[in-house]
Amino acid sequence: MIILLRFAGLGLALVVALLFAVFVGDQGPWYFAWAVGTVMIILVAAAGAVLFDAQVEQYTPEGEF
Repeated sequence: MIILLRFAGLGLALVVALLFAVFVGDQGPWYFAWAVGTVMIILVAAAGAVLFDAQVEQYTPEGEF
């Protein structure tokens, strides 16, 4: 059942992508680059926040307060 739902979800994503490609026409590559770039910026920012949080947890100040 899970495989069927996964297959249906991927099929829906394919249909949405094809409709998007048909509607945007020649500007498709620009929109694709914009979407990928936005996602990458969010992922890099999240990774930086995780690394910063890990460094803060490991830091033990000596002699402060």
